[in-house]
Amino acid sequence: MSKRLEDFIKKNREEFDDLEPSADLWARIEMHLPAQEFEMIKRETKTFSLGFVMRVAATVILVMGVSFAIYLRSTKKEGVDLAAINPVYAEQQVQYTSQIESQRSELKAIEKSDPQLYKEFSDEIAQMDSTYKEMNSDLATSPNQERVLHAMIHNLQIQIQVLNQQLKVVKQMKNMKKDEQSDVKNI
Repeated sequence: MSKRLEDFIKKNREEFDDLEPSADLWARIEMHLPAQEFEMIKRETKTFSLGFVMRVAATVILVMGVSFAIYLRSTKKEGVDLAAINPVYAEQQVQYTSQIESQRSELKAIEKSDPQLYKEFSDEIAQMDSTYKEMNSDLATSPNQERVLHAMIHNLQIQIQVLNQQLKVVKQMKNMKKDEQSDVKNI
């Protein structure tokens, strides 16, 4: 029987599809609804209008954008906690940077007496320092932070060695000048 029914529907499909509700059907339904329910239905359809959805989406995007900007700003200021990566390296980093600053201030004493030599020495240290700063900025995004930190410590050690050699040269130059002055006085 179902086969005969299906065949009948297939043969007469166009006759079934020509029946559509009239245009004023919704207006007639609204007339039979109580006024309070009709107002509630209107209010619900207004809250989900395209304008409302766009305002909500814009607000969500704005809040997310501001939150992301604040997050980026806070992570840049905080930097990387070196002690969390390797406490020994963090301690060495503090020790070496203070030693470098001390040696740089000693080296600064020759700036007035021999500006050319001071410029050569400071350029060499500045180049190593820029490499150190580059590694420090790469540290936060590096997959192997301990290795980068080790390279930073190695860079600081080299800076100390170079500064020690530079200070020895300065000391030798001062001794040579003293010797020359004493030789001149002896003559």
